[in-house]
Amino acid sequence: MATQAQSIIVPTDAELLQAQADLWRHSLYYLKSMALKCAVELGIPTAIHRLGGTTSLPDLISALSLPAGKQQFLGRLMRMLASSGVFAKVDSTEPIYSLTPLSYLLVDGIAADGHINHAPFLLTVTAKHYIDLAMGLADWFKKEEKTPPFDHVHGASLFEESMERIDPEFHKMSIKGLLVHDNFGVDIALRELRDIFQGIKSLTDCCYHGDGTTAKAIAQAFPNMKVTHMDLPQEIRKIPADGIVNYVKGDMFKSIPPAQVVMLKMVLHHWSDEDCVKILSNCKKAIPSRENGGKVLIGDIVLDPNSGPVMYETQLLMDVCMMLMKGGRQRDLNDWRELFIKAGFSDFKLISKFGARGVLEAYP
Repeated sequence: MATQAQSIIVPTDAELLQAQADLWRHSLYYLKSMALKCAVELGIPTAIHRLGGTTSLPDLISALSLPAGKQQFLGRLMRMLASSGVFAKVDSTEPIYSLTPLSYLLVDGIAADGHINHAPFLLTVTAKHYIDLAMGLADWFKKEEKTPPFDHVHGASLFEESMERIDPEFHKMSIKGLLVHDNFGVDIALRELRDIFQGIKSLTDCCYHGDGTTAKAIAQAFPNMKVTHMDLPQEIRKIPADGIVNYVKGDMFKSIPPAQVVMLKMVLHHWSDEDCVKILSNCKKAIPSRENGGKVLIGDIVLDPNSGPVMYETQLLMDVCMMLMKGGRQRDLNDWRELFIKAGFSDFKLISKFGARGVLEAYP
């Protein structure tokens, strides 16, 4: 015991003072997301956009129809959000705030191609349904509990009909958030990663509560490609026929419509390793040999410490988020390699980085 005690390094006074500040910061991190939620619920990003992209606090108070007496408090909220990069503060004699790329994602009503208002995603992951999971996480760890925390706490599964029966409004919002999460960046991918799709004769977009946005965009960008969108029956019923995409009801755990390429975009992180192997095995059955162009194209988060501290923290937060929500996970390259081997694939490679995500190809 004495030897162990001697090996403990006692922090210096300066380190302890810094540690206290770090503890405060980590303990209060939730105020950032709650302040961001407040800003979206008040409509601040949209108001700044409509005011020409910059605004003073008095003009913002007026645009939001808030009581004049709340100006000093709004100023403190905006100051904190600006320090986090949500807004930008313009140097002047009085505080002037403008949009940043982050708050641009939260503006409602922009008609520009490719713009998607991310508010549904934010409002879903900051809803009480999610916060309750984090509040009870220690209790979940102490129990012999195999169901995801969300199912354990709410007695229903996120995105599924069981949740719709319990809370239709939250279910509707969560589906909107899922679509934002899945559909954003399709136009960017078709510009920056266009070569990936060149020469493909047929593609099945294997989806989970999708709306056909990705499949339709691919079909329009590559008119000679036969594109199939497969999803759950209740989701396919919502999509009107367009004569561009073949919409098929199905279950990825049972079978997948044959195609030269099967695509899984932001799907596998919802599932456990065992479930992913089942899905990937069905993908392998649906495609031809590698010599005939068969492959599975995957867009998903790839954990990578070398992506930088901020990006890696984002990836790790998304990993814990998936653990809470669906019992799924985010994976690094070694995790992906193991899945592909177990599913019977001969090889794979990381084609490209795409923000927090990666684009992978697996070959039979």
